[in-house]
Amino acid sequence: MSFIGFILLGLIAGAIAKLIIPGRQGGGWLSTLILGVIGALLGGWLGGLIFHVDYAGFFSLQSWIIAIVGSIIVILIWQAITRRRTAA
Repeated sequence: MSFIGFILLGLIAGAIAKLIIPGRQGGGWLSTLILGVIGALLGGWLGGLIFHVDYAGFFSLQSWIIAIVGSIIVILIWQAITRRRTAA
């Protein structure tokens, strides 16, 4: 997958992850999309490390699932960090 395709996949995965996670999240759409790209990278790395799975291509269902799960994980971690910081 090309770099531009990877960035696009991460942006869309971040938007989908924001829609999946219930409740109101802090930060705007831009921060969510950036976290989506980071999550797609994390999902790809963990998927390859744990399950020996690679990104098969932009239109592969496996690539989308990996990217969305990675984005959800990163957004939840970001929420935990920002909630703790605002509560203190």
